[in-house]
Amino acid sequence: MSRVIWMIIDSVGIGALPDAEAFGDKGVNTLGNIVKAHSDIKIPNLRQLGIGNIDGADFIESVESPIGCYGKCSELSQGKDTTTGHWEMTGVLVETPFKTFENGFPKEIIDEFEKQTGRKVVANKPASGTAILDEFGDHHMKTGDVIVYTSADSVFQIAAHEEVVPLEELYKMCEIARKIMMGDNAVARIIARPFVGEKAGSFERTSNRRDYSLNPFEATVLDNIKESKLDVIAVGKIEDIFNGQGITEAIHTKSNMHGVDETINYIKKDNNGLIFTNLVDFDSKFGHRRDTKGYKEALEEFDARIPEIIEYMNEDDILIINADHGNDPTYKGTDHTREYIPVLVYGKDLKQNLNLGIRKSFADIGATVTDILDVKMPKHGTSFKNDIMK
Repeated sequence: MSRVIWMIIDSVGIGALPDAEAFGDKGVNTLGNIVKAHSDIKIPNLRQLGIGNIDGADFIESVESPIGCYGKCSELSQGKDTTTGHWEMTGVLVETPFKTFENGFPKEIIDEFEKQTGRKVVANKPASGTAILDEFGDHHMKTGDVIVYTSADSVFQIAAHEEVVPLEELYKMCEIARKIMMGDNAVARIIARPFVGEKAGSFERTSNRRDYSLNPFEATVLDNIKESKLDVIAVGKIEDIFNGQGITEAIHTKSNMHGVDETINYIKKDNNGLIFTNLVDFDSKFGHRRDTKGYKEALEEFDARIPEIIEYMNEDDILIINADHGNDPTYKGTDHTREYIPVLVYGKDLKQNLNLGIRKSFADIGATVTDILDVKMPKHGTSFKNDIMK
């Protein structure tokens, strides 16, 4: 039985889905527009795996004989965020969109939150996570009022300075918000957004973010693997996305490179099953902030680590690299974008230069993972294991 190392390059979409315009995302292409903005981008290892050979990825120079299997997936779920993306890739379709609050949260919700937490709320509107700190950070520092905001995603975010609101109190407030935001008001995630700094213009969010998600409403690929007594090791925010469900071991990370470091540490260990990693900096630090240069450099930094990852893989290990949605840094606003996701698969015993084409669902990836590990298949998804095996 092979072991699977599954790495999510968060938000690295590869072109607008056919229904993208219905989501307000006409003509988006996260990777394509980064390459267009920075033609000097150097991602030789992703290219060797086949990213430039994916159907429609003519904005990246292809290679003659990629060492990996390559393709892209459509999204069937009604959304374009972390939760819908990760849940679909693990076999759970979100056919009814999670609730969003485009005008902020109703007064009764904020009143109940203030009552239970003992702190007042400021902001209560959709906003960029960095802009909201410049707008309300000084007020928060003076008063202790917490900054509550949302976005186009189904999220209730709470920002607080680590020296004003201790982390444990912030996390407790998130737990309170999670209980409030259920039923008719259920949002996909409550997010703790701690920050540091002295004044507007110098505030920076820290790596102590935590997400408090809904439980998946059906069994996921992770549940099936865990029930088969195999390891499900979560690196980065994976544990938060699934609210711990289906996870056997977890570690949170501070950055993309810390995530790669911890993934390699687990590859070196004696474990069986799945190592599941999310590298969130692409999304949180560069996509949402519309920073094409930072995004390009982050891609190059990750690309440079791929040979190291492969070096430590066992002979029968299988590496899967894919995204979970888009976040085109050249597009209007600061929200995610509805896109195809690239899928790259590599193993020393797998076929090379195999075009997986355009898969109809992210769920095909999870179905393939369970097929490789020989555990119960998920409700949704079509495995491509037989295509990639020699």
